[in-house]
Amino acid sequence: MKILVGGSVAIDNVKTPSADEKNLLGGSASYAALAASKLSSPVHLVGVVGHDFPEEHLEMLSSKGVDLSGLERSEKASFTWTGEYHENMNDRTTHEVAINVLEDWQVKVPSDLKDAEFVLLANMAPLNQLQMLDQCNAKEKFVLADTMDLWITVANAELHQVLKRIDLLVINEGEAREFAGTNNLVLAGEILREKGPEFVVIKLGEFGALLFGPGEKDFFRCGAWPLRELADPTGAGDTFLGGMAGYLAKEKATKPTFDQLRKAVVQGSMLASFTCEAFSTRALEDIDSDILNKRLATFREISAW
Repeated sequence: MKILVGGSVAIDNVKTPSADEKNLLGGSASYAALAASKLSSPVHLVGVVGHDFPEEHLEMLSSKGVDLSGLERSEKASFTWTGEYHENMNDRTTHEVAINVLEDWQVKVPSDLKDAEFVLLANMAPLNQLQMLDQCNAKEKFVLADTMDLWITVANAELHQVLKRIDLLVINEGEAREFAGTNNLVLAGEILREKGPEFVVIKLGEFGALLFGPGEKDFFRCGAWPLRELADPTGAGDTFLGGMAGYLAKEKATKPTFDQLRKAVVQGSMLASFTCEAFSTRALEDIDSDILNKRLATFREISAW
């Protein structure tokens, strides 16, 4: 089944207490598409890059099974993010965001991809998410979406429109509290479900994730892999979302059961843990099914009671 991933493809410059790396592969769609490709195929990426985008990043994505036929090229400069993580990696400072090609980008889904059964709206402007949804015409599809605090503030009306048209929302805990208007995450998950999506996942970073569904007992708390070294958490949330989509596509679950979604959350969480172990997508690039399954088996053992 086709997985269609739309969102940003970026150049990242990332500084941590131990290293400073430039011209890295970044962007929500890059991480999400690569993660999805670890579990299912075909994966198709829709986005835009500028004239200065490093060709080696695109070659890597193609070599890992990500189809780039929906990736546009622009004469403008690429979207670029420059940021710094501090001693506590939960604390991050954004030094510069160069919107560039995304400023007036209009999503264009190639005709042969409009029937994708799994549509992943990675972090991008809600208007772009709506543009992508308007072009996806599969009779039966499952739509996953991410968002961020910026859109909650500056594009609230459009974001609410998105929520009415998706099946699953993934959002981090700070954004969930802000969007739902409560500090109680259980209530936040329920309030966000009332805005449209049947399922909601609240990401808790190093503490895992919460999954909410429509039934009284449709609630799941997933832990996180115990990382001994955190190199760069950039893109972990996008990897999580892509991993969920990849698992559901592998299961052909366009109408997933809650149990399938529980397993998708665990798969996404484990893939995200690999992303955190190296800068950019470097660790994720080398993951195969044997490596992932070994970590999943260990996680199952340490999580059982």
